[in-house]
Amino acid sequence: MPDTRPADEKAPPAGMSEAEWRTRIDLAACYRLIAHFGMDDLIYNHASARVPGPDEHFLLNPFGLLYEEITASNLVKVDLDGNIVCDSDARINPAGFVIHSCIHRERPDMACVIHTHTTAGAGVSAQKDGLLPLSQTALLYKDLIGYHAFEGLALNTEEQQRLLADLGSEKQLLILRNHGLLSCGRSIPEAFIMLFYLEQACRIQIAAQASGQVSAPPADVQTLTHQQAMRGFGAALGSMEFTALKRRLDRLGADYAT
Repeated sequence: MPDTRPADEKAPPAGMSEAEWRTRIDLAACYRLIAHFGMDDLIYNHASARVPGPDEHFLLNPFGLLYEEITASNLVKVDLDGNIVCDSDARINPAGFVIHSCIHRERPDMACVIHTHTTAGAGVSAQKDGLLPLSQTALLYKDLIGYHAFEGLALNTEEQQRLLADLGSEKQLLILRNHGLLSCGRSIPEAFIMLFYLEQACRIQIAAQASGQVSAPPADVQTLTHQQAMRGFGAALGSMEFTALKRRLDRLGADYAT
């Protein structure tokens, strides 16, 4: 009979640490949620997560699968040089390695990196002034957002240093000009929730601009809103939302924890 236990109650496969299995479950859930909220792009883009432990390994999606097909067990483990270090016949997308590996290498404080090509995210990225302070949502993480100029498809490793310079040591979000969005988090839930609200801010901006007239709150209110958001809600950023969203996946019968 199929294992109907909630995802977080399932034991790891033989030979795999509990920590890696939990990371795999959360990253697979992240992929399913990106698809659920319409932020996927067929078989392209990536969410990656550092594997807990001394080895500098991270997990990526196997190239060719839709996000709705990603599971904890089919995620591919690679090293920082792009070598597959798990028992898998899958390939990885070179563009995913170029973007994600340099952040995992140079920002060890960031456990998860997510990159998307959504219509709203790419639309805002093409606007001269980028993300505007038009909504409460746009103000949540405003001091954590950087911008990176478009250099073509992300296949050139020389671009990595410029991307890292634009991310810096403090920012966690990048608007990739004429391209899309990127989010980094100290955990998978944090990276997901920050991306979710950056995407929402972009959707709100595009919707507001459709009216032809927009207005922003005063500068002092913008600063206050950001400060309020940074104080948090009594838990690690994104943890409550992500736990609730995994319950939604479980109710929908998603098989991400297999």
